[in-house]
Amino acid sequence: MRKSKQVLLFLLFCLSYLSSQAQGTLVTEPSWPSSAEEDWLLDASSFKAGLFQGSSPNTISLSNGLIRRSFLLQPNLTTVGLDNLVNGENLLRGIKPEALITINGKDYKVGGLKGQKNYAFLRAEDLAKLSHDEEALAFQGYKVGPIEAPFPWKRIRHHDQDAAWPPKGVHLELEFAGPECVVSIHYDWYDGIPVYGKWLSLKNTGSDTLMIDRFTSEILAAVEYGSAVETREYGIDPPNIHVETDYAFASFNVEDANHHVVHWEPDPDYDSQVNYLKLTPCLLKVSPEIGPAQQLAPGATFKSFRTFVLPHDSYDRERQGLSLRRMYRTIAPWITENPLMMHARFADWPRVKKAIDQAAEVGFEMVILTFGSGFNIEDDSEEYIREMTRYADYAKSKGVEIGGYSLLASRSISPEHDVVMPEGEKPTFGNSPCLVSEWGQEYFQKLYRFYEQTGFTLLEHDGSYPGDPCTSTAHPGHRGYEDSRWNQYQVISDFYKWCRSQGIYLNVPDYYYLTGSNKCGMGYREVNWSLPRAQQVLHTRQNIYDGAWTKTPSMGWMFVPLTEYHGGGEAATIEPLNEHLDHYEKMIISNLGGGVQACYRGPRLFDTTETKQMVSAAVRWFKAHREVLEGDIIHLRRADGRDIDYWLNVNPGGQEKGLLMVFNPLDQPVSKDIQLPLYYTGLSEVAKVSQEGQQAETYTLDRSFKIKLPVSVPAQGYTWFVIE
Repeated sequence: MRKSKQVLLFLLFCLSYLSSQAQGTLVTEPSWPSSAEEDWLLDASSFKAGLFQGSSPNTISLSNGLIRRSFLLQPNLTTVGLDNLVNGENLLRGIKPEALITINGKDYKVGGLKGQKNYAFLRAEDLAKLSHDEEALAFQGYKVGPIEAPFPWKRIRHHDQDAAWPPKGVHLELEFAGPECVVSIHYDWYDGIPVYGKWLSLKNTGSDTLMIDRFTSEILAAVEYGSAVETREYGIDPPNIHVETDYAFASFNVEDANHHVVHWEPDPDYDSQVNYLKLTPCLLKVSPEIGPAQQLAPGATFKSFRTFVLPHDSYDRERQGLSLRRMYRTIAPWITENPLMMHARFADWPRVKKAIDQAAEVGFEMVILTFGSGFNIEDDSEEYIREMTRYADYAKSKGVEIGGYSLLASRSISPEHDVVMPEGEKPTFGNSPCLVSEWGQEYFQKLYRFYEQTGFTLLEHDGSYPGDPCTSTAHPGHRGYEDSRWNQYQVISDFYKWCRSQGIYLNVPDYYYLTGSNKCGMGYREVNWSLPRAQQVLHTRQNIYDGAWTKTPSMGWMFVPLTEYHGGGEAATIEPLNEHLDHYEKMIISNLGGGVQACYRGPRLFDTTETKQMVSAAVRWFKAHREVLEGDIIHLRRADGRDIDYWLNVNPGGQEKGLLMVFNPLDQPVSKDIQLPLYYTGLSEVAKVSQEGQQAETYTLDRSFKIKLPVSVPAQGYTWFVIE
């Protein structure tokens, strides 16, 4: 009854809010449900984003009931509050500009006030003492509307049907008057997640070309993580706030991929901090290390990359990971596409036809002409395009998608086309072409043409652009060092965004999710797949367990070497498949049992009727439980080969709330009781648990939302339980 009343009141508020927006007025912020009443990770339906009237006529706030950012409008716009509404934390301790920008060699602050004396805290009574900063661009006004998609997403394959694109929420644009330009600060405030997006744009309103030398698009004087008088070698932790951008590269890991642009620095204004050398990393500055050095013609508009800020509401690793994964599901929902894929070892027609036929027969959804197969996407001859079109047409007739592999940055083209690194530096992968050299421009033209003409719907883009700058002044796509990184990144990210608009699936071994990539490695060392088979099984489950702290199951690929890979001989390979059927099944179930797709690399998926039946059964099982298996992994016991290992996939919004996979690497059966935490299934009182489709038993959850579950697992086997 209480829940129904809350929903009714909130619907009435939404109608009032929409009416006020249509009339150009703001309403006050509603009373949001408390975290004890509604946990947004279980049910986020009540937390709708909006722009609200602040605590005084001179303030406004962006809020969704989870986080709030408050702005003072006069004497100049400045952020005066950033609050985590889930745990009640104030995240802001001081006033900073909204952004910094260097135009034609001159530095400008965008908004902000001056006069704060103590940067340890910011009190309401201190705001009246602040004054206008004459060096700052002046606030002109704001616009509010719905969030717009930065690029289209064409949905052609299985994905989360509840995923909204663009994300639901509210967009706020703050306008500032600049020198012959208008600088706009943009905020996207999302429904249902404690995340905001921010970027800047600059329109040249003058008659001369402007040079945008540098910019910092987000500055936060954040409350420090903790107090440290001394500064040790291990350093001091930054605030408990996750920050990343869509200008990320050169890593499978989100922090590493953003280290060149997301900077936690000491705050030079913070004189009262505890650290004796004033080195506490509590000032966030999001700014590229190089450039962008972009020329802006009259009437043109420059847009920065987008920054996404997620203040964590807990220090618990699992909850932090769930929060990050929910963010990706919201701001990059194409990561929920998760096709079963075979990596066809050979690209000649007879063997490709066989791979397509077998994929269709066992329920696989995609065939990739893999590295070393003979596939050549750079062959743009009419004959080759016709042949690949025939491949695509046949695959489509069988209900299977087809795609191919291309190597980009991990190779040398020629001294004329390779990146010319600054003295003393080497390319990330040892060699790399410059993406805006003449070769680079022709390469991407070939990619566009290939996918426009053939009907292929997947690209595995190996050695994606890792951020190498280039000092050459002879390449047509950049003037020199300062604009080289920005221009190269625009080329590859624009291509990936185009792929997303065309429904082309992207396997990219780098952190390009926010510019359209579907999948990166779950985390693996390639030579591990030349180890003996039993060791590969343990590595598989370890990699899934470890990678799933920050990635959803659908965001990471794994590997199953059907044929020899990086050596290892017979002991490392599965072929002949029917002779190693038990191992083949362990690899398939270890992956699909976590909702993770692997690259099954070989000439075939089955060799006998028995092998075909095993693969088909595993695929049918996965598809029957796909909704929960592609939910988030709750980490329970990591594989170590010394005892059973297990994880729990959860989907609180589904019929099947959880699916527990238990594996036994030992040579003897194991029976024991395990404590199963069910909080993130959304269940609170009772759970119906069935083992492998048998009659369900009812369990009562204890005060910590756990049940004691007896499990029995055969030697070298596995079992699974569905929780409803």
